[in-house]
Amino acid sequence: MMFHDVPRTFIWANQWGQVRLSDIFCYFARMPRKPRIHFPGAVYHVILRGNAGLPIFFDDRDRYRLYLILQYAVEKFGCRIHGFCLMTNHIHLVMQVGDVSLSRIIQNISLRYTKWINFCQSRTGHLFQGRYKAILIDAGRYLLELVRYVHLNPVRAGMAGLPEDHPWSGHRAYLGIEYLPWQTTDWVLSIFAATTDIARKSYRTFVAEAISETTRRGEFHSGTCEGRILGDDNFADSVISQANQQRRKECSLSEVICIVCHRYGISETELKAPGKSRPHNDARGVAAFLVRESHLSLTELGQFLNRHVSALGKVADRVALRARRDKSFAAMMEELRIDLEECPKL
Repeated sequence: MMFHDVPRTFIWANQWGQVRLSDIFCYFARMPRKPRIHFPGAVYHVILRGNAGLPIFFDDRDRYRLYLILQYAVEKFGCRIHGFCLMTNHIHLVMQVGDVSLSRIIQNISLRYTKWINFCQSRTGHLFQGRYKAILIDAGRYLLELVRYVHLNPVRAGMAGLPEDHPWSGHRAYLGIEYLPWQTTDWVLSIFAATTDIARKSYRTFVAEAISETTRRGEFHSGTCEGRILGDDNFADSVISQANQQRRKECSLSEVICIVCHRYGISETELKAPGKSRPHNDARGVAAFLVRESHLSLTELGQFLNRHVSALGKVADRVALRARRDKSFAAMMEELRIDLEECPKL
C-alpha cells in the first residue's frame, strides 16, 4: 500500500490538515497479518530468532531443556520434527503438524523456553524476536533439500567442519550416532532406501554433496508464494484450499472468558457488569485481545459482554500497546497464553 492509498478520512483527521507519522504507523500496525496456513500433515520450515539478534542459549543445560520442551510438544500436540538445528541466536525446525496448528505448537514451545531462560538468567521480557518465521513447503519436492540445508547450517556459519561435528542438530540421529526419541527420521530415510543401513549411507552422501555450498537459500526463508509457501502455483492453490476446509478455532470463547476471570479473580457476571471500574475493565480488555489474537469473534464477545465491537477493538489495541511497554504485563499475558494451551477444552 502506498501513502496515497491511506483513506482520506484518516489523513485529514488532524484538525490542522497535517499528517503525523505516528498516526500513519499506528494505521499500518493495525493491518492484519495473513493467517498461518494449517491442515493436518503440513510441513514447515520454522525459524525462531533471538530478540535483537541476541543469544538464546547460555550453556548446554539450556539446550537440553529445549530438547525436553520439544519432546513435550511432540507428545502433547502430535507433531513430528524431521530435522532441527540449534544455533547461537536462533533455531531451525522442520516440523510436520497434525490436528493442532503450528501457531499453537510454536507458541507453547517459545513461551515455555522463555520462562526457563528468564528464571535461569533472573530476567524478564521477551526472548524471541517478534513473530516466528514459518514457510509451508511442498514436502514431495523440498523435504530432502530442506533437511540437508538445516543440518548444514553450522558448516555454513563456520561453527563446524562437518555437520556431524555439531552436536545440536538432527543430523547425528540420521547417521545413527545418537538417538533422539522425539525426532522422526523414518520418512526421510525411507526416501533413500528400504533398509536403514543403506538409507543412512545414502543420506550421508546426499548431505556431503552440498557441504561446499556457502550461499543462503532464499527460497527456504521467504518461499515462492506470498512469503509463506514454498512450491509451485498448483501446490499453493491446493494448500490454501485445503487450509480453508480444515481451519478451525484453536480455542473457544468460553475458554478465554474462563481463563481471564480466573486470572482477575472475578465472576462472569462481574465481567459483564456495566461501568469501567477496575479490575473488570482491565479483564475485558485482556479478553478482547486474546479473542482477537486467537482468531475468535469479537462480535460474539461483544454480545456476551453487552459491549459494542468497536469499543472492544479499541481496548484490545490498548492492551497490545501496554504489553509492548510493560514487561510485567507482557509476562502476565504470556502466562495467560500458556493457561489457554493447558486448560480443559470446554
